[in-house]
Amino acid sequence: MTAARGAPGEWVLLSYRLPREPSTPRIAVWRKLKRLGVAQISDGLVALPAGARTREQLEWVAEEVTDSGGSAAIWLARPATRCQEDQLAQAMAAARAAEYQTVIAAAAEAAAGDPAARASAVRRLRGELRGIQRRDYYPPAERDQAQAALRALTVPGADSARSAQRARAGGPARTPEKRARQAQEEPA
Repeated sequence: MTAARGAPGEWVLLSYRLPREPSTPRIAVWRKLKRLGVAQISDGLVALPAGARTREQLEWVAEEVTDSGGSAAIWLARPATRCQEDQLAQAMAAARAAEYQTVIAAAAEAAAGDPAARASAVRRLRGELRGIQRRDYYPPAERDQAQAALRALTVPGADSARSAQRARAGGPARTPEKRARQAQEEPA
């Protein structure tokens, strides 16, 4: 999403202002921005890495702001330094890492539960994971761990809890294929 390593990449900025009352439009805009995974630069100023999709998403939010009696403007900009861009990217990655940690913890908790609850948790967590991945512009290591924890839930038997726990600790999750290969390699 960024330019060559030495130069900062382009970002789409949304500058907006909404009236305090009624609060419903403000809350709706805030929730949409959160769902998009924006970087909050300051009050009323958010950013996403530039791209056709991110620009369109922020244009839709800007339209909603103006429809609610507020003001909004879309800007294309580059941070002055690579360091500033790295700070934005790190803040976005840290926010996604926290979301992935929540999925990992929920998967570990579901792995310890009964199979019926586990199936329901798998469906719910898959949806959560897809939502997080849609707003994950700078994937942290926790992304792979969350995917492994979710895969571990779909493996029947007691190994599921161990695999989810291993994924939570940052270790590799053992898939059925890996277990079968390991069993063949072990001496009898």
